[in-house]
Amino acid sequence: MTAYADFQAHIASINDLLTTLSVLQWDARTQMPPGGSVTRGHQMATLSALAAQRFAGEETGRLLDAAEAEVKGDDPNSYRVRAVQQTREAYDIARRIPSSLVSEMASHEAVAQSVWQEARPANDFTRFAPYLERAVELQRRLAEAIGYDAHPYDALLKKYEPSMTAARLDDLFTALKSRSLPLLKRIVDSGVTPRTDFLTREYPEDKQRAFALGISQQFGYDLRRGRLDKSAHPFEISFTREDVRMTTRYNERYLPAAVFGTFHETGHALYEQGVDPALTRTALTTDMVGLYAVGGTSYGAHESQSRLWENLVGRSCVFWQRHFGRLQAVFPQQLADVSAEEFYRAVNTVKPSLIRVEADEVTYNFHIMLRVEIEMAMLDGRVRVADLPNVWRAKMGEYLGVTPPDDRQGVLQDIHWSSGNFGSFCTYTVGNVMSVQLFQAARQQTPGLDDALASGDYVPLRTWLTENMYRHGRAFGVNELLTRTTGRPLDVDPYLTYLETKYSDLYPTGGSAA
Repeated sequence: MTAYADFQAHIASINDLLTTLSVLQWDARTQMPPGGSVTRGHQMATLSALAAQRFAGEETGRLLDAAEAEVKGDDPNSYRVRAVQQTREAYDIARRIPSSLVSEMASHEAVAQSVWQEARPANDFTRFAPYLERAVELQRRLAEAIGYDAHPYDALLKKYEPSMTAARLDDLFTALKSRSLPLLKRIVDSGVTPRTDFLTREYPEDKQRAFALGISQQFGYDLRRGRLDKSAHPFEISFTREDVRMTTRYNERYLPAAVFGTFHETGHALYEQGVDPALTRTALTTDMVGLYAVGGTSYGAHESQSRLWENLVGRSCVFWQRHFGRLQAVFPQQLADVSAEEFYRAVNTVKPSLIRVEADEVTYNFHIMLRVEIEMAMLDGRVRVADLPNVWRAKMGEYLGVTPPDDRQGVLQDIHWSSGNFGSFCTYTVGNVMSVQLFQAARQQTPGLDDALASGDYVPLRTWLTENMYRHGRAFGVNELLTRTTGRPLDVDPYLTYLETKYSDLYPTGGSAA
């Protein structure tokens, strides 16, 4: 075998450990009985420690040295070179993280997720608080191990969005606020009140699933390589491109939750199913910093796809002109008195709300800013976990003018902190911005794409995304990928222009009830 082949085989064995870990995570969040959480935590801790030790060990360094020598002189954009470069960067970070810390985090996360799953419906923050305090302590230790210059959040971002820092996020959020807040005010002042009563009628779960999954398949989700299950919080997880699974949650008295939740996870799944088969079990489908098997180049890039398919496609006017009749056929009694136009306006209603995953496009980023600011404050000690419910309520009032009546709809609503995903929330906003930039480029570079979307043909869009993004896995960073496909790095202007154009049409100044 060549030096690179030896390196590849070594990384493949680590990927196998991580995908096995992912199977345990999927099971824990979908069908494991609550009593299994402690033992599952031990199992996941063992696998995490094995993966961390194997990756950070001397053998990886030796194989890396040899592989670097072999690929020297290759095309710098080749997958071989990129795999070696990214592994070196991750290896240098991994060597700084004690395997005992990795094990502690994995063990704690399994138990904390189980506690959160019970605490949220019970509206019992005091039950979850000790586990969150422990999670914050572990994240501080992780940040110290990785190292940072300005803020511990910078270190944690390396796991999720390496191109970002706390300072860059502040600049991004400032730019978003400068145009989103005036837009939100114009919408509130417009006097337009779309009809939404029909969204909260009785919608049986099985029929919701049938419609949403049917659209997911039309988008391109391959059920021969995937499945859809239920969970407390929707997610997508891939073991390889040949086994990419999704979950969603259902509310029989609120139709959009499962429909758009499934569209969202489909975007993630299409990314993973679209990775070049040659990258399976390689460094370019393995996040060695976060110890996770994933094909997307960053969490923000991944979110760009969930938001693209959920919002730019699934909430568009042409989508519902095409598919409302199909939805109406599934729910003939519930939607008998509703038109496609009314439905389109209803699912794009702008109204400050409590729940992030149900937020509209205009207010969504304020939910993210709130969480990022709280994360940073917990990490640097400005906010104590015990004070979080009050801090959360105050920030919701500041940003959105609404106050959660309980912790279930407030500080307990997301799974991320129980999963140890500190530093990940910002990726939703990065994904929003990136989605429009990519979608705009696809429309410019694909003749007839708008006509195809209007006719319900999603092959041209998926083909463009696969060729320009999905197939590369983790080979190119976010700004590099955007520059290759759109001609410029992350740019907030197209996203803000999209919001202003779409919602100025939906909410014209001086409008009336629709």
